[in-house]
Amino acid sequence: MITETQKDLIKGTIPLLKEHGVALTSHFYKRMFTHNPELKHIFNMGNQQNAKQQTALATAVLAYAEHIDNPTVLLSAVKHIGQKHSSLNIRPEHYQIVGKHLLASIGEVLADAATEELIEAWKVAYFQLADLMIGIEKEMYDEMIQNEGGWTGWKPFNVVKIVSETSEIQSIYLAPTDGGKVPAHSAGQYVSVRVYLPELQLYQPRQYSLSDASNGKYLRISVKKETPSGKPEGLVSNYLHQYFQVGKQLELTAPTGSFNLMENEHPHVFISGGVGQTPLIAMLEQLVNAKGRNTVTWIHGCRSSDLHAFKERLRTLEAQHEHISCFSFYDELQESDNSNLKGWVDLTKIDPDHLPQKANYYLCGPSGFIAKHFQYLTGRGIGAENIHFEEFGPASLQLG
Repeated sequence: MITETQKDLIKGTIPLLKEHGVALTSHFYKRMFTHNPELKHIFNMGNQQNAKQQTALATAVLAYAEHIDNPTVLLSAVKHIGQKHSSLNIRPEHYQIVGKHLLASIGEVLADAATEELIEAWKVAYFQLADLMIGIEKEMYDEMIQNEGGWTGWKPFNVVKIVSETSEIQSIYLAPTDGGKVPAHSAGQYVSVRVYLPELQLYQPRQYSLSDASNGKYLRISVKKETPSGKPEGLVSNYLHQYFQVGKQLELTAPTGSFNLMENEHPHVFISGGVGQTPLIAMLEQLVNAKGRNTVTWIHGCRSSDLHAFKERLRTLEAQHEHISCFSFYDELQESDNSNLKGWVDLTKIDPDHLPQKANYYLCGPSGFIAKHFQYLTGRGIGAENIHFEEFGPASLQLG
């Protein structure tokens, strides 16, 4: 167990972590990949190039130091990271490697400030957190295999159908190569896929939301092609667009994630930007399949009507169900878009009746998109506990 003296030593590094945290984590990743290059097959190297992973880890280390007296307040964030890790098949042995290089990096970056006592304090603190993470992830792996048709690790699936939703987004339908059952999943969950990228000579994992409700027949992901094609975070998505066709195989991990529908009588309000609608369309399909009568407001924004994936499906659902109302914002309006709104998603242009106080709100899109609408909704008196969101990218130990 960590001592009070060790806690004080860790808290004493908070100013340094605030100022030099990203430098520390950048040094750590460079060191780890030099000594253990096999881990490049596990980590998203696109997030390494754009510094998202380094920033996320720096935030996590700082948060842990700030809450070392009561790390239980981070439990929700720890579980979120655990879901990301289990989706990437992170195992206990990986924590030993990470710990070794993180402690070495603290010593190398802090230099004279890294006393033996400080390194020992961080060693105790790190492995205390690692034990917590390993325990949480074991529970998640156990849940995966208890789900009929479930599995852990990477499992091959056949591409059984590909549908071009727009010129940028295609839906890939996947069924187990072994002919086994497709496990049930909750709408809003995601899977990891991995492909071998010849230009990097690496397997690279990426996480994609499941874009259809659980059906026992297939899993569906909807993938956006990124431009320019050389963009690091678009390497896997573009590879799937360019090279994958019906009959090919793709490796998946089991569905996970806690961005799920709230089961109560309140209305549901879905707010998305771009490809952020993928988990939300699965939630909407789940509601329709369950024949629920909750009032539903669907608000989505993208560049144009031509680039609006699932547009026809939404129109059909709105026509068939009087309790579903859809609003679309397009940067570029065409003459036939007379029922749609111009510009980015602006909730002030939505009738307040469609944004009730007692409703379940779901936000999905880039971080700026989420922050903007979260602030607007809470400013209208909507409780933060009723606003649920999913941001694509590395997980971190952030509160709230």
